[in-house]
Amino acid sequence: MTDFTLVHEMVPRFRDTDAMGHINNAVYVTYLEVARQEYWRHMSGTTNYGKVPFILAHCTIDFRSEALVDEVLVLKCRCEWVGTKSFGFRYEIRDRKTDRLVIEASTVQVCYDYGKKQSITMPEDLRRALEVFEERSLARPETPKG
Repeated sequence: MTDFTLVHEMVPRFRDTDAMGHINNAVYVTYLEVARQEYWRHMSGTTNYGKVPFILAHCTIDFRSEALVDEVLVLKCRCEWVGTKSFGFRYEIRDRKTDRLVIEASTVQVCYDYGKKQSITMPEDLRRALEVFEERSLARPETPKG
């Protein structure tokens, strides 16, 4: 599947670069956060991030090409699956002008009770909202036992 539910353009900041004008590798984690923030805003219709019932648990990034400070980047994000306590996002970041792939990434978010400081079962309203926004079932495929 190559379609992404969220597409968001962003202009890198000077502070995101290294001495050669390349976007620093560590900054891409922040760009993924921007994509999740935009995903949440579009899915929920709110910017009240205090209501976000999950935390980041895992992040994987594959660097495919350099990005420079003068490029406009296109952040793409979609939800891949929903489990019993967690869900996964998939990302691409591309250069707007050339469509060159800059990174591919994935993250796992865990549903979380901030007051109790512990993971919780996926709230049914969040599962439903993700599936409505994605316009498809997000049931996690069964892993063959073997």
